[in-house]
Amino acid sequence: MSEDALDALDARLLLLLTDSPRLGVLECARRLGVARGTVQARLDRLTAKGVLGGFPPEVDLAEMGYGLTAFAVLEIAQGKRAGVAQALAAIDEVCEVHATTGQGDLFVRMVARSNADLQRVIDEVVGVPDVQRTSTSIALSTPVPPRVRPLLERTARE
Repeated sequence: MSEDALDALDARLLLLLTDSPRLGVLECARRLGVARGTVQARLDRLTAKGVLGGFPPEVDLAEMGYGLTAFAVLEIAQGKRAGVAQALAAIDEVCEVHATTGQGDLFVRMVARSNADLQRVIDEVVGVPDVQRTSTSIALSTPVPPRVRPLLERTARE
């Protein structure tokens, strides 16, 4: 296993924190059957490597009033990705932006309060300098939400 790879204890620790993000280091150590210092060292290493980015709460955007999720594929002017990404980050309803291969250059996840609000958000996105073309799809449901658990469980078993 490479030095950068997670081991079974790392995966078990991350699973524990995924299920109970408010657990303290001492309780994690007790539940995992290892020393407190071991847990702290693992957390420090996982944070330093960028594997563990923090413990944000799970926020339901629909319950916040943003019940509409849409995805847009953007074609942009060559060499303008950084500027376009910066402008997209300034639009509050833009939740994620991924640089991609294939037909488009950027894949954008955005939310809105209604169809009319989505039109406003799309107009903002289209108004970003160097965005040349967009294709937007509305998500009807999320049968598989964002997840890491299966990968952590596999690593914990290995």
